[in-house]
Amino acid sequence: MTDHTAEGGHGAVPTSGVPVEPDATQVRGDWPLYEVFLRGKRGLNHVHVGSLHAADPEMALRHARDLYTRRNEGVSIWVVKASDITASSPDEKDPFFAPAADKVYRHPTFYEIPDDVPHM
Repeated sequence: MTDHTAEGGHGAVPTSGVPVEPDATQVRGDWPLYEVFLRGKRGLNHVHVGSLHAADPEMALRHARDLYTRRNEGVSIWVVKASDITASSPDEKDPFFAPAADKVYRHPTFYEIPDDVPHM
């Protein structure tokens, strides 16, 4: 025999033998974090616009589209698992970037740029 309840104003609703879905907050808590990069219509570069949790990359891409391009501002979206990103630390910026300063020949200070060359 099945138990019934009228709780919630829905009449007699069975309460036993009914499959129960897992709590959505527990499932979402297990989803990986994705970083979202968007390239705007007028931009040349992808820019970090935010983060979101998703079950897989396809879902992350769809959610990113829904969240970050509501006003039709993007032409390309990248989603990257946050755990796959390796970044330098701002605390180590001086020692990390110091080798670039040693190679002065890479800097355009030794070259004369003609006046008729735009955007330099």
